[in-house]
Amino acid sequence: MTKTERAGWLTRDAYAALRPPLARAAAAEAALSGLDAADLEQAAWLRLLERARVQGPPADPRPGLLAAVRSEARAAREPARRETARLRRPRPLATGPAGCPERRVLTQEAAAEIRRAVAALTPRCRGLLAALLSGRDLTYREIAGTLGISQGSVGPERSRFLGCLRRMLATEVGAPDPGGMER
Repeated sequence: MTKTERAGWLTRDAYAALRPPLARAAAAEAALSGLDAADLEQAAWLRLLERARVQGPPADPRPGLLAAVRSEARAAREPARRETARLRRPRPLATGPAGCPERRVLTQEAAAEIRRAVAALTPRCRGLLAALLSGRDLTYREIAGTLGISQGSVGPERSRFLGCLRRMLATEVGAPDPGGMER
């Protein structure tokens, strides 16, 4: 089959015979999906012509056109479906004490005060705090080796600097919540 025979299979008569069922299918899909029927029809024609160029002219183009309409409608609905699913996704409500905007602001202010108090500690206290809070889960022996102090003094120093930190923060941060524990 030559190139002109491949391109000439869709005659005026064939177009006139195929257009009404294609228009009905495009209108039906458009009504179901809220798309434009003319756009669906045009996309289906384009798909049929591209397929005919690659695979050759179909013996009966009607099933291919109707399948192309359904396929194009599905492809056009997919981005809209994803978008509406994203819009419909419920947002978590600000419930409970942690969701309250006032509580979040107070928590942020308290964290800032703690950072300022830790910065005011002596370098030795900050080093011990950093060693205790490191993600490496150090033993007292390893902490003592890192800081250059005896293993027996790690506990008392920790207790001393936490007491100092607690006194510094007592007036700044405030008392713990009811039912909370204070050491």
